[in-house]
Amino acid sequence: MLSLLSLRAGIEAGTLTQAGALALVREAIAAREPDVGALVSLDPDPVVPTKGPLAGIAFGVKDVIDTADLPTQMGSAVYAGWRPRADAPAVARLRALGGVALAKTTTTAFAFMDPTETRNPNAPGRTPGGSSAGSAAAVAAGMLPLALGTQTGGSVIRPAAFCGAVGVKPSFRLLPTVGMKCFSWTLDTLGLFTASVADAAHALALLTDRPDIERLDDAPPRIGLLVPDFCPSPDPDGLAALRRAAEAAEAFGAPVRDLSLPSLYREAFGLHGTIQDFEGIRALAWEHTHHRAALPPLLRAQLDAAGTIPVAAYDAARRVVRAARRDFRTVLKDEGVDVVLTLPAPGVAPHGYGSTGDSRFNRLWTLLGVPCVTVPVPGDGPPLGVQMVAPFGEDAHALAAAAFVERALSR
Repeated sequence: MLSLLSLRAGIEAGTLTQAGALALVREAIAAREPDVGALVSLDPDPVVPTKGPLAGIAFGVKDVIDTADLPTQMGSAVYAGWRPRADAPAVARLRALGGVALAKTTTTAFAFMDPTETRNPNAPGRTPGGSSAGSAAAVAAGMLPLALGTQTGGSVIRPAAFCGAVGVKPSFRLLPTVGMKCFSWTLDTLGLFTASVADAAHALALLTDRPDIERLDDAPPRIGLLVPDFCPSPDPDGLAALRRAAEAAEAFGAPVRDLSLPSLYREAFGLHGTIQDFEGIRALAWEHTHHRAALPPLLRAQLDAAGTIPVAAYDAARRVVRAARRDFRTVLKDEGVDVVLTLPAPGVAPHGYGSTGDSRFNRLWTLLGVPCVTVPVPGDGPPLGVQMVAPFGEDAHALAAAAFVERALSR
C-alpha cells in the first residue's frame, strides 16, 4: 500500500517532488484499476500544489461526497453526470492542506447495500464490502494513500477489514457531513481509509486541526475484549483473528479482560434499523417519489417498507439510543477498561459480489457515535481485521490503542 507519511517523508527529504508523488499514484492506478474497478472518475490534469502539509498527496472521494471539479453521482443513474457547484467542507479542507482530489471512488447506490462492481484487490472472488467499496479497495490496492468514505451502518469499518486497509470512523460529527448525500442524519459519519494507523491519525489530525489526535501514546491501553452476545456469533476465522490480536496485545504489555455490555445495548442494537430507515425515507423522499423505478432493488424495497414506521417508534428508539450514548463512557470506566477490542465483521469477506457483507458488528458503534478503527491482522489468505472502539470524543485514544495493537501484531 502507499503510505501517506512515507510520501510526505520523501517530499520533505527532497528525494521526491510533489509531482513525483502524484506520478507514483497514477502509475499504481494504471496498473491496478483495470482489475479492481474502484474509481468512478479521475481528474486528468489536476493542479499539484507545492505548499501545505499534504502538498502532492492524492486522495480519493467516495461518490456521495461533493466535489466541484468531478461529478458526484451517488452510485445511481438518477444523478448521472451531476456536477455540484462546490466541494464538501472535508474535501475543501484537504485541498487547502495541499491535497489533490484525484478521483471519485465507487459507492453502492446512495450508500445503501446494493453491491458495486468493484473487486476486492486482496481477496479475488470475494466482496470488497460496502458501501465505501471503492475507497477501501483503492487504498488496499495501493492506488491511493488516502480516501474518504462514509458510514451509516458499517460502511467504513467493514470494507476496510474485508480489503485489508486501516479504516477510521471518527466520533459523530467530528468531521462535517455537509456536502455529503444524507441517508440518516442521526447516523451518517464521514470516515477515512489509509495504509496504517499512523497515516490515519495524521490525516485526521490535519483534517480536524487537532494535532493531539496523532500524538499516539505508547502506553499499553486497558483493553476490554468483546464478542457481542446480542447478535449472531462470528465466523471461526473472525473469532480466531480477534483472539490472536488480544493475545498479541497482552504479550506486548496490555491488560486484557473479557467484557460484556448491559442489556440497554442489546436494546439499542435492535433499533438501528428503525432510526436509519425512518430517516432514510425522508432523506431520499425526492428520489423515492420521482425516480423509484431507477432505484436498485434492495434500496427500493427498504424505502417502500420504511414509510410504515410510526413516529412514536422512532422517537422511542431515539430515547433508548440517547441513554446508551450517555452511559457508554461510564460502562467502560466501571469495567476498568479504556477501549474495546472487538470484531469489524463476522469473518473474511463473503464469496461473490452479490452482497456487501453483514454489518452486525458495526451498527451499535455507529448508533453510539463513538470512534472506531479497523486494524488489519496479518496472515495468509483473505484479509481479516479487528476493531478498536473508544468513548465518544476520545478519537486519539482509539487511534493510540489501534496503533498499539498494530505494533503488537507485527512483532
